[in-house]
Amino acid sequence: MRHLMSPLDFSTEELDKLFDLANDIEQNPQKYAHACDGRILATCFYEPSTRTRLSFESAMTRLGGRVIGFSDAASSSAAKGESVSDTIRIISCYSDICAMRHPKEGAPMVAAERAGIPVINAGDGGHQHPTQTLTDLLTIRSMKGKLDNFTIGLCGDLKFGRTVHSLINALVRYKNIRFIFISPEELKVPDYITDMLKERNIPYEEVIRLEDVMPHLDILYMTRVQKERFFNEEDYVRLKDFYILDTVKMTLAKKDILVLHPLPRVNEISVEVDDDPRAAYFKQAQYGVYVRMALILTLLELA
Repeated sequence: MRHLMSPLDFSTEELDKLFDLANDIEQNPQKYAHACDGRILATCFYEPSTRTRLSFESAMTRLGGRVIGFSDAASSSAAKGESVSDTIRIISCYSDICAMRHPKEGAPMVAAERAGIPVINAGDGGHQHPTQTLTDLLTIRSMKGKLDNFTIGLCGDLKFGRTVHSLINALVRYKNIRFIFISPEELKVPDYITDMLKERNIPYEEVIRLEDVMPHLDILYMTRVQKERFFNEEDYVRLKDFYILDTVKMTLAKKDILVLHPLPRVNEISVEVDDDPRAAYFKQAQYGVYVRMALILTLLELA
């Protein structure tokens, strides 16, 4: 039995197979319409989510399976004090696979150690968000045709952004990736990330102004400043509008730049950018369904 706690749980060769499967699902959805008949996915979300939870539910439904679960901790026995360990043991009696989101780092790992079914980490605090990373990698590979030899700018909340941390850790396994970190001083990427890049001799630079680096980027990964990660309301208000990608900034970019965003956005990407063919974040959300379908099939050993 296998779990997904981190994007690094799969080798690059295994990821290629997963992405090939996801692309086949995209092209031939009817071929997989009954692949999970009789199977049940449990979505255990201790933290609010729209895209991740619904994309998991959509993925299982499109595979012919069914979904049970809860959308916040208050509607589960966690409100009565039940531990994650006990919850997953019970969930294992009711379902075949589980997707878990939790505000505490490491909670899905605790669940995986006690589970009788495969567990997918659907986000744990500011730590990891592996299925978003799989979505990001599939989007890049599908739209750029490769996962190497490019410069990627990551912009916004690089301190608390679990999607950013996961994506960086996944991309360092591919050749000739150059990182440009774009953030205010208060939201810089953590030292453990830059220390890892130095150890691997992977080039990176840290800048404050997005405009200065737009012409050099093959991919721009925008993120929102996350209000829920701040302890101080004043800090959030001061930083929330630090970056706004608009059509003026897009004129500085390459003709084939790919603009990604894990969503939800607040106002860090102006809606006028949505009509730009280089804006790929809604397509990215669609790829999220395909990659989760492929992941469910893989973990259930049905593909």
